[in-house]
Amino acid sequence: MDTRITRLLGCRYPIIQTAMGWVADPALVAATGNAGGFGFLAGATIPPEQMEADILKVKSLTDANFGVNFHMYQPNAKDIVELVIKHGVKAVSYSRSPGKEMVARLKDNGVVCMPTVGLPKHAIKAVEMGADAVTVQGGEGGGHTGAVPTTLLLPQVVDAVGDKVPVLGAGGFKDGRGLVAALAFGADGIAMGTRFLLTKESPVPEQTKARYLSCNNPADIVRSEALDGLPQRMILNDFLAELEKSGPLKKLLIALRNGLAFRQFTGASLPSLVKSALAMSRSGDLTLAQAMMSANAPMIIQKAMVEGQPDIGVLPSGQVAGVIDTLLSCDELIAAIVTEANRRLDSLQNVRAGQGND
Repeated sequence: MDTRITRLLGCRYPIIQTAMGWVADPALVAATGNAGGFGFLAGATIPPEQMEADILKVKSLTDANFGVNFHMYQPNAKDIVELVIKHGVKAVSYSRSPGKEMVARLKDNGVVCMPTVGLPKHAIKAVEMGADAVTVQGGEGGGHTGAVPTTLLLPQVVDAVGDKVPVLGAGGFKDGRGLVAALAFGADGIAMGTRFLLTKESPVPEQTKARYLSCNNPADIVRSEALDGLPQRMILNDFLAELEKSGPLKKLLIALRNGLAFRQFTGASLPSLVKSALAMSRSGDLTLAQAMMSANAPMIIQKAMVEGQPDIGVLPSGQVAGVIDTLLSCDELIAAIVTEANRRLDSLQNVRAGQGND
């Protein structure tokens, strides 16, 4: 399957595994690459020395290209950039632009820059700042997300920047039908998070995977602002319901507690974390407490993703989890997507030729 994104990234299929915190580890990224897709390591929750070890681990497991994800507000953002350059990582992804200077340094060293956007204006701005491709996440996607469905948002972004850079669709994709639909909208491929979370190579504990698989109603995967003041899609559980009821003081206490935990985990200084939160609050409509929650939310997510306690942490998830009921290996998943996509494309060719479809 040859598209602009496969040529840009050097992968066999236009199927991207997104960088989910605590989930996108070296084993998952390597398995994705070995199956012909393109995987991103999660770098927003990893100390620099661990990030370097993870990059080297991926390289030991696969010859395939891969990428690293980070965001500009994490205290070690510059360290991540330098590690990416040092080890010849193919691409970086990010949701908040690291700024023209950092983008220029990455591009000058041959690193592909692939931000995730939620509106056409964000895509236009990202391309102006040097993005080589953009991933468009619609409202069905997991984690921080907007309200506009992928089916409406994706063609808008294709119209806005698709003549300049490859565009990937994200939010609601899980199979070959979705890949063909994205291509029909004018995209160059698809990016999936939740579907790769629910694979055999995913490091998520089995009890947490079982909680995702038991969610058979997409309506139970809700958008909430309770975690950090920004809309974020998660599976509704008791912890999230309680957080929804909490007042500002309780949320601030949670933020402070997790801030200290995050500092211990990453080795970042307390002033650097406060500085990051202040930068986030100044850049948008977030209060300082919301910004701190956003910066340190990974420690809440860790309860489910690492410790295997899905009832006392949050469960970021795309709505597509509500229609997934099997765990496949990355190889099985990508092979099934490609097989189905080719079958659907053949069927469409028959329709064009006036032969009906299957």
